[in-house]
Amino acid sequence: MSHVAPTYAEVDPFDLPEWLGECHVTWDAERGLLTGHRVIGALAADGHDPLPCDLLAVDDAYPEPVAADAIRVRAHQVWQHGEVMVAEDHGHLLLVVPGSRVDTETALDAIARLARAVGAASGSYAVRLEVRF
Repeated sequence: MSHVAPTYAEVDPFDLPEWLGECHVTWDAERGLLTGHRVIGALAADGHDPLPCDLLAVDDAYPEPVAADAIRVRAHQVWQHGEVMVAEDHGHLLLVVPGSRVDTETALDAIARLARAVGAASGSYAVRLEVRF
C-alpha cells in the first residue's frame, strides 16, 4: 500500500492576525529541536491567545514523506528568496523549512522570516528553546 504524502494549504502572511506585526512576539518550542521533522510550538504576545505555530522540516522522507513534492519544491523556492513558506495544518500554522530536521539556526531564521513577512519591527520577535541534555 503506497502512502500519499501530505499537502498543506499555503497561507498569505497578510491574512495572519495583525498583532503578529504589532506586538513583541515570542515563539516557544514545546520540546527540544532535533527531535523530529516537526517541532511543535506557539506564537504568543501579551494580551493575545497563543497561536499554534509549528516548524516543519519538509525533506524528511523516511519512513514516509512528510510533504508532497509540490510542497517541498515550493518551500525550497521561497527559502531561496529569503522568505519562509507559511501553511496551515488542522488549526496550526506551519513554517515549512528545507531540511530533514530543524536545528537552532533554521528555527531562528524561520521566525525572523515570518517577522519580516508580517511587517514586525526588528527585534520584536524572540525564540525560546529548552536546553535538553
